[in-house]
Amino acid sequence: MAVTTFQEKLRSVGARLSSYRGAETAACFGDTAREFQALLEGAGVYDLSWQAKLVLSGEDRVRWLNGMVTNNVRDLALNHSVYSFVLNPQGRNQGDLISYSRGDYLLVTTDREQAPKLKEIFDHYIIMDDVEVEDISDQLGTIGIAGPKAVAVLNVAGIDVRQVEPGQAIDLVWCGAGVSVARSALPQMDGYEIWSTPENLENVWDALASAGATPAGSEALELYRITRGVPRFGVDLRERDLPQETGQQHVLNFSKGCYVGQEIVERIRSRGNVHRILVGLEMQGDAPEAGSPIMAADKQIGEITSSARVPFLLGERTLALGYIRREFAEPGTEVRVGEQSASVRALPFH
Repeated sequence: MAVTTFQEKLRSVGARLSSYRGAETAACFGDTAREFQALLEGAGVYDLSWQAKLVLSGEDRVRWLNGMVTNNVRDLALNHSVYSFVLNPQGRNQGDLISYSRGDYLLVTTDREQAPKLKEIFDHYIIMDDVEVEDISDQLGTIGIAGPKAVAVLNVAGIDVRQVEPGQAIDLVWCGAGVSVARSALPQMDGYEIWSTPENLENVWDALASAGATPAGSEALELYRITRGVPRFGVDLRERDLPQETGQQHVLNFSKGCYVGQEIVERIRSRGNVHRILVGLEMQGDAPEAGSPIMAADKQIGEITSSARVPFLLGERTLALGYIRREFAEPGTEVRVGEQSASVRALPFH
């Protein structure tokens, strides 16, 4: 479990720490509802100690990684990125990651809890290729900021991101130290990440907080993630899931050439739709547990993967993500979860 001096910083500003995505990080700063509102309506700053970073070097790195993931790494512009899945030969999801073209190397980011398995998969497929994989997670720390006022807060702190495109990373000198700023490659999450050495993260955190960002913990991030309809690997994205079942069509590129699992993905596309798909659901009452069956006419038609009682300003709502048979996936369809009635909702939730 990764614990650095930055965790002590978080404690000093009132954080309660817990494990999240493979690292010790702030769960809450005392008011999860307020932290969630900052992400939704203002600007929330949060620790990303759970983000792992792998550097891929060697002359074959681009060709090789392009053959390992579902999206197009080969044609990435310098300092741009793409979100992808890693599949097994049967087309089942083994993990997700973001790949950045950084000149003479590729930078791959994922969750720390995924990193060991992904590195094992990578090592298995590096045979005669000129590719080296190095884990630099402890050398390059990350702070995130999201919300409609995030750009304004960053500008006040002296970090100008107004020209940064989705998926792009820029390098700059801030307060005498080198930092990189990356805008999210996930279309549902338009936030920013600041990468720097662990010893510089405290200064970045203080500057963003002083500029108006509200510290937010992982509990608020989970509420925000579910509200934005963003599936999480190991929770909503499971190893038994096919890419088209997850509804994340932006991870698939059908013109990039061969990659592990491509035959299954292409077969699904040519033969028609999958039988189930990830959807949003809204219901009354308490949030159901993961694995709770979704029912229609006394038959199970799916299951819940994530859920939360979400504290919106106009009142709490119970929202969930889950897989459901395609014929029931139309927004507005009424189903049941336990004793509760539920309605299928389009993602992201509004």
